[in-house]
Amino acid sequence: MQDQGTILIVDDEPVGRDTLEALLVGRGYELALACDGREALAKARALVPDVVLLDVMMPDMDGFEVCRRLRADATLAEVPVIMVTALDDRASRLEGIEAGADDFVTKPFDRVELRARVQTITRLNRYRRLLAERSRFQWVVEQAKDGYLMVDAGGQVHYANSQARLYLSLPPVEELGPGTGTAVRALDEENVLGHFLDLAQRQYRCEPQDAWKAWPGLPLDDPRGPLYLVRPESAVAVALWLQVDVFNLPSGTDRMVRLADVTDEIAMQRDMRSFHEVIRHKVRTPLTSMLGSLELLARLGSEMAPENVTQLAGAALRGTRRLRETFEDVLAYLDAPGLAQPSEGFALSQIEPVVRQISANLGIESVRVFCAKELAQARVLLSSRAVELALMEILENAVKFHPAGMPMIDVAVLEDGRGMAVLCIADNGVSVSPEHLERMWNPYYQGEKYFTGEAQGTGLGLSTVAGLVWGIGGRCRARNRTDRDGLVVELTLPMATDEEEN
Repeated sequence: MQDQGTILIVDDEPVGRDTLEALLVGRGYELALACDGREALAKARALVPDVVLLDVMMPDMDGFEVCRRLRADATLAEVPVIMVTALDDRASRLEGIEAGADDFVTKPFDRVELRARVQTITRLNRYRRLLAERSRFQWVVEQAKDGYLMVDAGGQVHYANSQARLYLSLPPVEELGPGTGTAVRALDEENVLGHFLDLAQRQYRCEPQDAWKAWPGLPLDDPRGPLYLVRPESAVAVALWLQVDVFNLPSGTDRMVRLADVTDEIAMQRDMRSFHEVIRHKVRTPLTSMLGSLELLARLGSEMAPENVTQLAGAALRGTRRLRETFEDVLAYLDAPGLAQPSEGFALSQIEPVVRQISANLGIESVRVFCAKELAQARVLLSSRAVELALMEILENAVKFHPAGMPMIDVAVLEDGRGMAVLCIADNGVSVSPEHLERMWNPYYQGEKYFTGEAQGTGLGLSTVAGLVWGIGGRCRARNRTDRDGLVVELTLPMATDEEEN
């Protein structure tokens, strides 16, 4: 039988305790017994019962005194007390009321009436506790920096705290003050604020898009990784990233949704990855040139012809200047507000030299580049630095996962008919599983484990690309080639308008 609550029976007479116990046993209550006032107070503090059935006439400490002490205890002050008494006079009842009693049962009592009163008061107390818990819950979540929503099995929102309302541009909760039942109304089944996806998609993109297809029937431990709501960057505001976490509630059908602002974490991850690539690829080349030239001069300079010494010294000087320029670029990058700069943009006419330079750095020998004529004068809403980073990550993966480490690369820039440019990068490496295609854009997901198990990496590369593309309102997609083994990565990028270019 369902747990109906805890009842503390207090009577100094064994017959009285046994009688009350017999009337209530088997009805779903947890019963506790006390033989005097002191034991009653001790057990009440330990159990915090839903109801106390309290005999009035007891030696040492009568029921009135026990009731007064219960009411003086902050933890027990609201526990309902039913006084069981043989006294039926008005003065005794007034004294009981003054002591804090909620109800009276007179001996000899009617068994049906006693059970009905206990059941009613127990239910009322449980309801009171539920209201208190909901009020405390609402107070806590109203102070939280994250957004919290209650969503039913159909995806309808029944409650949103202040931060969630701010994120979703919902009107603020009416300020009603304490004790007015705000939490109850906020969680009421009839209080529907709208469908979560409809509310979110007014100003956010749901990424990764494939992972959102199962909403709202997402499992608690979804292996596809976190979900994001991304408000793309604009000329007047930076991108906003909200991580969406879904938790099952005890009801089994309702969910709690948490919206956490992870904009700073995404930007830091992206910037750290970009800084790493700058150091690794731009510093290594001039250092190699400098060290090689200086090493030859140190070992063989005294035996070389003057023109050879001059040639090597010139190579070392050029490497030094190039290294200085690289560090100046690094310092400029550190001073920049971010990689995705809508006002700057990237000219698609420069895609071929950028691809060929990155391919040369990676040792890729076979590269073909095509850009649709209608896009030759267009610009996309990513900075040159961001485009270079995205291409570096994708082409580096093509080398890493190619069986011989020598991929054949085809790069094409096409127009999708909706004002977006599609950058397609195809290789002839290996095809990948549907699971990897779905999860490859998630932070810290290492697809290497599904290929050789040997390649090192943090799993941040493609998620950095996704962060750049999603942040400007673009899309990322990967698919297996149909004509041969290999992968096609598609980046759909918004193009700059005349206003944005100016």
